[in-house]
Amino acid sequence: MPDDKAPFIYIAQIAIPAELERRFTELYDSEHVPALMSVPGVRSCSRFKLVWADTPEMPEYLAVYDVDAPDVPKSKEWRAASGAGDWPKEIRPRMTVRRHGMFERVKSLEP
Repeated sequence: MPDDKAPFIYIAQIAIPAELERRFTELYDSEHVPALMSVPGVRSCSRFKLVWADTPEMPEYLAVYDVDAPDVPKSKEWRAASGAGDWPKEIRPRMTVRRHGMFERVKSLEP
């Protein structure tokens, strides 16, 4: 059976003020992620909220995008989708931490 997992993951780590959490979640789920999911080469997105960390610098939110190529987040389609809706004006300027990274899948193991 061929491996159908995306060869790359793109991550976004974000920290926001607590008073913005509700609006952050609303816009992320209703606008931002659906726009990014329409970008060619984006297979899926999973969002996570931090439960614990061994360092206080760990941002509380993580999004993991399964993508087909490392340049997907640098494409004009990604830039357009990322700039759509209320996200860029309401959320992005108020993020206290914003980190991104691209990882190549080295190996996947399943039971």
